[in-house]
Amino acid sequence: MQADMTGQRRKFDYIVVGLGGIGSAALYWLSRKAGADVLGIEQYELGHSNGGSQDHSRIIRMAYHDDIYTKLTPETYKAWDVIEEESGIQVVWRTGGLLLAKKGESDQIARQYADAMAANKIPYQWLSGTQLHDRYPQFQTDEKYVAVYQKDGGLVDAATGNAVHVQLARGRGASVIENCPVLRLTRNKDGLIKVTTPKGDFTCRKVVVTSGAWINHVVGSIGVHIPVYVTQEQVTYLATPNMKDYVKDKFPIWIYHSKTHDFYGMPIHGNTGAKIGVDAGGPVVTPATRSFIPDPKREQACLDLLNEILPTSVGPILYSKTCLYTMPPDRNFVIDTCKKTGFDDVLICNGAGHAYKFAGLLGKILSELALDGRTDYDIRPFTMEREALTDPDFQPVFFMGASKLPQSKKSDDLDKAKL
Repeated sequence: MQADMTGQRRKFDYIVVGLGGIGSAALYWLSRKAGADVLGIEQYELGHSNGGSQDHSRIIRMAYHDDIYTKLTPETYKAWDVIEEESGIQVVWRTGGLLLAKKGESDQIARQYADAMAANKIPYQWLSGTQLHDRYPQFQTDEKYVAVYQKDGGLVDAATGNAVHVQLARGRGASVIENCPVLRLTRNKDGLIKVTTPKGDFTCRKVVVTSGAWINHVVGSIGVHIPVYVTQEQVTYLATPNMKDYVKDKFPIWIYHSKTHDFYGMPIHGNTGAKIGVDAGGPVVTPATRSFIPDPKREQACLDLLNEILPTSVGPILYSKTCLYTMPPDRNFVIDTCKKTGFDDVLICNGAGHAYKFAGLLGKILSELALDGRTDYDIRPFTMEREALTDPDFQPVFFMGASKLPQSKKSDDLDKAKL
């Protein structure tokens, strides 16, 4: 064990850069085999609210728009089960999950999700709007609506999940350094990777970069650039007077496919408010230019939808809070090495603004790639060599399933703002 005069160990086998959802999970899964030979570095304090892995609740679901995800969804529940069993702390709640749309508007997307589940033998139910109302009277839906119900949908507590991953990793001997931004990566003469920080240099055999909106800040020093869009998103909690109707054992997570965006909502968890947000509806920013000020127009859009389909959930706004999405142009994950620039010992993972539900599994996959150089999970669709990351003219679409809409919304100004 190599340490400096202060007793700080400087040499590890594996270093994880960024300890949000995916990074904290990678730290944990690496620690299961590598123990004290793992270091996690976080540029802010653990549990901070500057990035994308925060808040009380995130959706977890079997339902997805594409087979590349649907075949992984059962495995992500298993990854969360592992830390629940080891820690004794519940992280996932299965409330049931719904996808809603209006007939003739965007019900094609709901059908796409259903088809992807059917292809992977995931059970689901197709409901009319009336059947939905009969099952959940909170929804004021009639025959103008359709819905897909999947019993395993629910929520995962992001803040708790991150903390459990880190604490279990520390219990296995892993080290964690907070408030320590990574300035650059380089290669030493002995072939090891040097990670330079304001708190000194660290060396290792493999680096796992899971730094979210700061990903290019880290891998740019080794000649890698991933075309991503960082957007400022937000969620709103409403102080519904009908709290009993929106608790986890009476109300599901839900996604509403409108013409231009997905809205999503969750039962009460972590506070007294029902939660709603607009998926990928925020402005393009950078980590330096983002604000923490919620957009009242998006708050109002959420209220308008709730007044239409869930009127009893409406109440005074408890608060809205912002976060960052970091998305490649096709809004698919990036899981790869930096081999093209000679750094096959640097692994990267970007969650594309919808990865928290997969965080435990992605951490496991990254650990397998770092430890064994391979994984049995199919990550071929997430390579850096795909068209969306190599074609500068690729047209970004962040509305998942939008290719099935007659008029996909593609924002021209997003292409100008690529980071």
